[in-house]
Amino acid sequence: MRKFISISNTDPGFEAKLLAFASQREVACVLRSNRDVFPTTDSYSNFEWCVATDAVEEMKVFTSAFNSLKNFHDEKRDWLFGFLTYDLKNEIEKLESENHDGLKFPAVHFFQPKYIFLKQENELRLGYLDGPGIETTIHELMTAIEETETENVYPDTDVEINSRVIKEDYLKNVSAIKKHIQRGDIYEMNYCVEFYADNASIEPENIYEKLTTISPMPFSCYYKIDDQYLVCASPERFMAKRGKKIISQPIKGTARRGRSKEEDELIIHAMKNDEKEKSENVMIVDLVRNDLSRTAANGSVVVEELFGIYSFKQLHQMISTVVAEMRDDLHWSDVLRNAFPMGSMTGAPKIRAMELIEEFESTKRGLYSGAVGYITPEGDFDFNVVIRSILFNEAEKYLSFMVGSAITINSDPGKEYEECLLKAKAMMQVLKKELHEKVS
Repeated sequence: MRKFISISNTDPGFEAKLLAFASQREVACVLRSNRDVFPTTDSYSNFEWCVATDAVEEMKVFTSAFNSLKNFHDEKRDWLFGFLTYDLKNEIEKLESENHDGLKFPAVHFFQPKYIFLKQENELRLGYLDGPGIETTIHELMTAIEETETENVYPDTDVEINSRVIKEDYLKNVSAIKKHIQRGDIYEMNYCVEFYADNASIEPENIYEKLTTISPMPFSCYYKIDDQYLVCASPERFMAKRGKKIISQPIKGTARRGRSKEEDELIIHAMKNDEKEKSENVMIVDLVRNDLSRTAANGSVVVEELFGIYSFKQLHQMISTVVAEMRDDLHWSDVLRNAFPMGSMTGAPKIRAMELIEEFESTKRGLYSGAVGYITPEGDFDFNVVIRSILFNEAEKYLSFMVGSAITINSDPGKEYEECLLKAKAMMQVLKKELHEKVS
């Protein structure tokens, strides 16, 4: 049985020590809402930050992922942390993924943690599994964390980044995608490209701290399974459940930050009145409404906010909020399954868009454009969209990050390429190396 206790008398550097401690464990998940940076960005957030470490039991499956997750949670009735990769689409629909995969992450991973640290409303709590000698165990745990060394100055990282798709091919592909739109095959598609490094060597926890400092986001995440790492600065929520209420917040619409407050205001004004951005956003809102309607009580799907503009350190985003009430006869896992993968990362119609994604993209997405999050004992959950993220397989020395944009009939290929580079900016900055485009 899990119990929570309040922890006091921790020093100001405790969170950094806890991250360093978590990075030494075989399995760990760190989630940050960065409320102190953006206090009004996410009204549905449940905590300032959360750290889960040490797997009591893990779930790694390659088939029937959602049923396995349901059964795993029903058995444990405890907090679970984990991820769902984009390629689970292949078990939901008749699809496949045969593109290059240098990361080799499992299709799904969830774990029941031994320890959970939750920072909520200036209170830090520790969740543990009760048992004999637990007081001694907790004392030893806190001592180990307090004694963990942290880097005060992060060493420079020097990684040679390559592009899987050169600019010329990117422009050709966007033009070809637009022809599919003209033919009526789709009306929007999220097209993504990979930047990667072979023989890479990084310190993932340091990269995470750098990325969080440069680009603090409400769905920031550090995830470790043995020698595989996710470093994530995501601004987007895939889906959350609070009691019966389901919340989805798709993002479509991106603009750079201005050099001054006055320029920022001009950019935001232009964004609010940009018909292309609004068209992209409303297409995905309609898709999300349809996805939620599969598991929602009749008449409960509502667009709570349309075309909201939210400003982050690196860029502005157009975010809409769609909510619904879950039907009484369904399990919470049905809500995830019926909306996965998220429409903001596919396009519409969803299945045809996913087929074309496999045709035009050169890399298997894997965890990119999947989701990371947690599930409570009561079946509430919160999952992000894995974007603006660096993925690293230490054993293979392979590092990868992907970026993309929504292609519509009005898309300008050159501007879409520039949007991809804008989204890649923070990740390129922490990896500290100019882009070397792959020529062959």
